Amino acid sequence: MAKIRVIHFGLGPIGAGVARVIAARQNMQIVGAIDIDPTKVGRDVGQVIGLERDLGIPVSDEAAKVLKKKADVVMHCTSSSLEKVEPELAAIIRARHNIVSTCEELSMPWQRGAIAKRLDALAKENKVTVLGTGINPGYMMDTLPLVLTGVCQEVKSVRVRRVVDASKRRKPLQAKIGTGMTVDEFRAKAGKSIRHVGLTESIALIARTLGWKLDKIEETIEPVIAKQPVKTEFYDVAPGRVTGVEQYGYGFKDGQRVIELHLLMSVDAGDSVDEVWLEGKPPIHSVVTGVHGDLSTAAVAANCVRRVVAAPPGLVTMADLPIVAAG
Repeated sequence: MAKIRVIHFGLGPIGAGVARVIAARQNMQIVGAIDIDPTKVGRDVGQVIGLERDLGIPVSDEAAKVLKKKADVVMHCTSSSLEKVEPELAAIIRARHNIVSTCEELSMPWQRGAIAKRLDALAKENKVTVLGTGINPGYMMDTLPLVLTGVCQEVKSVRVRRVVDASKRRKPLQAKIGTGMTVDEFRAKAGKSIRHVGLTESIALIARTLGWKLDKIEETIEPVIAKQPVKTEFYDVAPGRVTGVEQYGYGFKDGQRVIELHLLMSVDAGDSVDEVWLEGKPPIHSVVTGVHGDLSTAAVAANCVRRVVAAPPGLVTMADLPIVAAG
């Protein structure tokens, strides 16, 4: 079989991680790389993403030029905001490339009405498929619980708890959860630059797939406060300062809470764990350990490539694709 040709758009920590997975795949070939960082432009993508070999592909800041290359899919890793990345996605679509993106808000794009309609129409016009995915949103708090409902005759409610030890994660993530801030600084930015993006999207995806019409979706966010000194590679956090976020997302149907997502992500969280409870027939309780956010985000994105290339045109979600497995 011919190799799947891949262009990488965005080579930050996550984009580079995705590129390393793609570079190791025998059935895929990197044919282009885009990034605006002047320290990366002109260098071989193999060097930029930390390989011990060159790939013969220079990183370019001229997106339009690189998108003219023959490719089957673009791995897009630049921002969480769908509004911000819409021009990038539109340019990729007009170049007639399929897209796998780690933009969190793209994981359930229909929450962003007008933008989703524009991108869906454009993708169908150009006969390409567009997916937003990652470890969360994209898998642990939406796809996984949906897969588990497959063994239930009926489901009355879905509850998910995700605990993430952020102490070994990348600096941008530690910053995004408020590490080292005072409580007042955290509250001033909570829900804006300080938050995990994706709980609303995960709730909406679960409800849509289960055929539930929700009355409303609500989110809350609170700081996690250090009780003792905490040190990471990037931060020294004194007692009383922020070590992360605790967020809840709720989906209500007929006045009842039917979906609850609880995310605790901090640099002093302890062991990471993902739990799912399904109230149904039969009731289900699943416990998963060992998931690494950054490594697993790269894995999910790379493992979706073959499904996206084969999928019908338009915007799709993880629930619209065949089961995603390694390779």
